[in-house]
Amino acid sequence: MVNLFDFSFKLKGFPLKRAKQLLIDIQNIDENHYLAYVEKKKKEIVSYHLKHNNFYNSFANDANPKDWSSIPVMTKTDLQHPLESLFSNGFTKKNVYIDKTSGASGHPFIFSKDKFCHALTWAIIQDRFGWHNVNFNNSKQARFYGIPLDKKGYFKEKAKDFVGNRIRFNVFDLSDKALKNWLKTFKSNEFDYINGYTSSIVQFAKFLKRQNIILKNICPSLKVCMVTSEMLFFEDRLLMEKQFGVPVVNEYGASELDLIAFENLKKEWIVNSETLFVEILDKNNNILPLGKEGRLVITSLYNKSQPFIRYDIGDTGVLSKKSTVKKPLLEKLVGRTNDIALLPSGKKAPGLTFYYVTKSIIEEDTQVKEFIIEQHKKDSFKVLYVSSENLSKSQMNNISSEMEKYLEKGLNISFERQERLVRSKSGKLKQFSSYLN
Repeated sequence: MVNLFDFSFKLKGFPLKRAKQLLIDIQNIDENHYLAYVEKKKKEIVSYHLKHNNFYNSFANDANPKDWSSIPVMTKTDLQHPLESLFSNGFTKKNVYIDKTSGASGHPFIFSKDKFCHALTWAIIQDRFGWHNVNFNNSKQARFYGIPLDKKGYFKEKAKDFVGNRIRFNVFDLSDKALKNWLKTFKSNEFDYINGYTSSIVQFAKFLKRQNIILKNICPSLKVCMVTSEMLFFEDRLLMEKQFGVPVVNEYGASELDLIAFENLKKEWIVNSETLFVEILDKNNNILPLGKEGRLVITSLYNKSQPFIRYDIGDTGVLSKKSTVKKPLLEKLVGRTNDIALLPSGKKAPGLTFYYVTKSIIEEDTQVKEFIIEQHKKDSFKVLYVSSENLSKSQMNNISSEMEKYLEKGLNISFERQERLVRSKSGKLKQFSSYLN
């Protein structure tokens, strides 16, 4: 049997076989020698870009590869330049992989990877999915993602779906009629795994609960469900695992970098230490000890096309105290640093605070399918929700009371029922948005 997925990479000039071998070599490095490997790669990538990349040489003109504290932190805004101005010497649009970020952080931009780096990204992804007995060359995927609506983009994704042995589910339509059709698709296909955006897959699980259906009973081949790109809440994981009848695996990645963290069979969130160097920094760019919450700052150790060195991805999180250099563990992913609510008293609160509080109350009523929260003034928040009927006055008062209890008194909280919630072009759902200037 032809390994169609791997073969397609070879046709495009991505050296996946060589990347897989390097990954094996890295993983075979003993724990006692792993720090030396990481330090060597850090120095190499900084030295490379200082020497061969005009943008980075200007951006980090005081950087010393031997002194990591001298390496400046870069943000997405720093990289919002014409792509040609970010290339290292010898790289052009013709010999690199090019893509764009989703813009979920509010700072979309186009980026590049050299072909070997991109092959390494997929070597890592295949390795991690393999932990759960999923093989991209022969495992059938139920894919819960968006799809471009322009002809070129649409057919490009459809071609990828064919090569990747996957059937795509339209996450832009979450009506009961659409969900019934999803169920029919599972009845007529031997899917090995589900993969896609958390919020859409949760809606499917809620539908199955309403229908009193366990998915594995009608699709016995199903092994596992991988969720990505949006927060995975504890209650949602329990719901999905119950209704699907298979384990749920949490993935955390960034298209411009790599797969950042992936759960193993023990539900440990393993950070990618093979191709990335992950730090947790405070607001003054000081490295925080394990167990402390701060900004996730990540270095791509292999991308020579353009620098992602001490790159502030825009998320906050915690590395576990059990972490080692070779096996860092992501204990908690808090959310986007720009998803912060500013309150009248001057207090700041993560947007997820609202979501946790509201979610626990709203979901007592199964009529509410989805909701998001918007901040329009320091004292004003709007809860947009999809439901078969309006929330009652007592429900709204209860939610308002709980939000004030966790945050502060005197907030104006309004509610607006919607037919459907607005998703990004990619199909992601942003759960909290601040519209303050």
